[in-house]
Amino acid sequence: MAAFNKFNQFVADVANKVHNLGADTLKVMLTNTAPAATNAIKTDITDITAGNGYTAGGSALTTTSSTQTSGTYKLIVQDLVFTASGGSIGPFRYAVMYNDTPTSPAKPLVGWWDYGSAITLNTGETFTVDSDQTNGVLQLA
Repeated sequence: MAAFNKFNQFVADVANKVHNLGADTLKVMLTNTAPAATNAIKTDITDITAGNGYTAGGSALTTTSSTQTSGTYKLIVQDLVFTASGGSIGPFRYAVMYNDTPTSPAKPLVGWWDYGSAITLNTGETFTVDSDQTNGVLQLA
């Protein structure tokens, strides 16, 4: 499983009530350009070309749990599967999570996964953004 990296601005955005992680629409988009920890909003990231089963801006995540226990908050989301259909998707190396709900700032970034090398999905192939169902995609303590 690829490690999840948070964007620096995400910390300030949580403190400034930009995110409601349990209710907002969180999405994952694919890119082949390395994200920087200093990126802040979706337009700072270059999305791969839409088509063949990939929608511009990526796909929505489904939140399974957004709770805290003993002072530690966990965001748990279902795995997200991308499937190439009618052609290839990619190449991409990074999956970037962002919040599609806020309008100011518009579409703030949350974090990204680095899969180590570029991936191209051929027709019929799938790629799963695997989320830890026990510890969550992220924790705040």
